[in-house]
Amino acid sequence: MSEVDVFISNYTLVDPEIYQLWIDGHTASEAVTILNSKGLGQKTGASLELIASDVLDHYRTYSLLEKLLNYPSKLQEQFIFQIDPQTRSFLIEKYYEFDDEVIREVLGKKLSSKNRKDLDEVAEKTGKPLKSCRRQFDNVKRIFKTVEELPGITTDNIKNNFCLPDELAKKYTCIVFTACMRFETSKKKVQQMSFNNFRICCEAMIDNWTYHLSGTDYNDLEMDREFLFELRDLKILMEKDKEHKHLLLVNLKPKLLQKSYVDLEANFKLYTRAILTLATTLHRSRDMKNFFVDLSQIVEYFKQNLWTSHDFEQFLIAYGQFAGDIDILRSNAALKASWEKFLKVITKCLLIMYS
Repeated sequence: MSEVDVFISNYTLVDPEIYQLWIDGHTASEAVTILNSKGLGQKTGASLELIASDVLDHYRTYSLLEKLLNYPSKLQEQFIFQIDPQTRSFLIEKYYEFDDEVIREVLGKKLSSKNRKDLDEVAEKTGKPLKSCRRQFDNVKRIFKTVEELPGITTDNIKNNFCLPDELAKKYTCIVFTACMRFETSKKKVQQMSFNNFRICCEAMIDNWTYHLSGTDYNDLEMDREFLFELRDLKILMEKDKEHKHLLLVNLKPKLLQKSYVDLEANFKLYTRAILTLATTLHRSRDMKNFFVDLSQIVEYFKQNLWTSHDFEQFLIAYGQFAGDIDILRSNAALKASWEKFLKVITKCLLIMYS
């Protein structure tokens, strides 16, 4: 009879590679096939049956942990699984990581059971396992439901409630913000925007246009209504378009390609009205919802007329600067400050969309 050494421990072992396969939505049998194809058996001398047994054991553990991972604070408080702090952080972070292409497909959509049922289309389009798409959708919905009405800084609220690292919490903040604002993200004009494009734009909006205050009853998922209503007064710039145009052309003549300069001279009124109409209507929910669609239309005007990205950037910088030099803004400090806050965000967004 052969002798077998047995060691029993209640310490929870986590294999990062097997955990990642579980996170990615692979079945246990698929995980065994993947590990075997990487030569695990040859490296360790383990038989296929032993690899399969090990994978199943890990999968059972992760399935039991999943209920706790849905509420990470409980994972820190429980005593069933003996897990060191470093491993615990690893488990949580990996569980809440997401694929940008999957999130892009659900971005802006209602986090409803109907859309969850439609995730098979997302899985097919992105090439990600359906189980992984469901995990990512459920994580977004859970975080959204938890923090949407909490006062204060949303990134901090996410970190406190879900024990996520700063960078990942910031990403979720932008997803939650997009859901709260109900931005139109699926129309053809904005389909070319990646998740990262939306993230950069949303972070700029949160930092400049919301109640970005800690220790108050507000949160940074709410737009500063006073600021948005003040933007309506920028209509006055439409009446000053000749003065604005003159200042702009004088400044930009040595900086732009000739074809861009000629186009600006011919189409300044079209460009300025598109920008100012956007500014003066953002206080209306339906116009805020179409924010990115309206920005894409502005971008399209310039692309149709073959502006280079350099010339477009030069125009945006000068456009904002010289509008601020017109008497009506120069003599109204509050309105000028609102104009600068508006331009700071849309300049960043337009340049991201133009690239």
